[in-house]
Amino acid sequence: MKEQVLPTHDGGLLALYSYGTEDAPGEKRVVLIGGAFLTALIYRPFSIALANGLGDGWAVDVYDRRGRGSSSPQPAGYSMATEIEDVRTVMDATGARNILGHSLGGSVALNAVQEFTGTGYVPDKLAVYDAAVNIDGSIDIKWLDGFEKAVNDGKVGHALAHMKKATSPGSAMARIPEPVLAGLMAVLSRTKVNKVFRQVMPSGVGELRAAYNEKDHARDFSVLPAGTHFMAGGKSPSYYKVTAQRLHAAVPGSTFELSPKCFHGSIPAAVKELVADISEYFTA
Repeated sequence: MKEQVLPTHDGGLLALYSYGTEDAPGEKRVVLIGGAFLTALIYRPFSIALANGLGDGWAVDVYDRRGRGSSSPQPAGYSMATEIEDVRTVMDATGARNILGHSLGGSVALNAVQEFTGTGYVPDKLAVYDAAVNIDGSIDIKWLDGFEKAVNDGKVGHALAHMKKATSPGSAMARIPEPVLAGLMAVLSRTKVNKVFRQVMPSGVGELRAAYNEKDHARDFSVLPAGTHFMAGGKSPSYYKVTAQRLHAAVPGSTFELSPKCFHGSIPAAVKELVADISEYFTA
């Protein structure tokens, strides 16, 4: 693994971690953009597995987005535009010609490539898995106010409860009364992964608002390159499949793939089926 610290356009810093062949050429490098609350370190097992799956001569570059890991905090005026410029910074530093986005990182990837249209930053290949995009108001963001207040008040359990209920509608978890769920989440928040989660919660509020406050339309993404690959997990909340299918229908020449056995966290978990599917797309 190679570690670097990249200066950003606005005086910040991005921590970048590269796996696989250190001197891989740009056409054999994949920039991985992670989801909300997740650090680059959480994606380490997947990054190693994907680099191995891609084969000799390939590399995977994953960075800590603003407000997490070793990267600098979200700046004043942080927005999706900040995220897009950070993607540009990573592409400049690595020369990478391929992008993979997971969850909210999928939203960043799609918005970035949309912005890059007509420039040399349009990647050779673009794939997103369970992209969290607010298509035509498909995401109910009313819960964000309660989530933000709980974060500001330091009530980790209540913040997690707000998010779990909002992101898993119709699930058994969503039917648990919020005070009970808050207690359960407070217990869960003592685990190692959730300690990391608690550290990045404040920046999570900002990134969720940046991604969800604007209602995108599927047709807005019709400028994405042909060959864009939309993926969803068969065991993920149905929203992700519906969103991927809407985007696929709107982007001429794009492809859609459902991974039947995979769930929303299958990318950081390095589930073999998904690693194989993604490796096949980038190397085909």
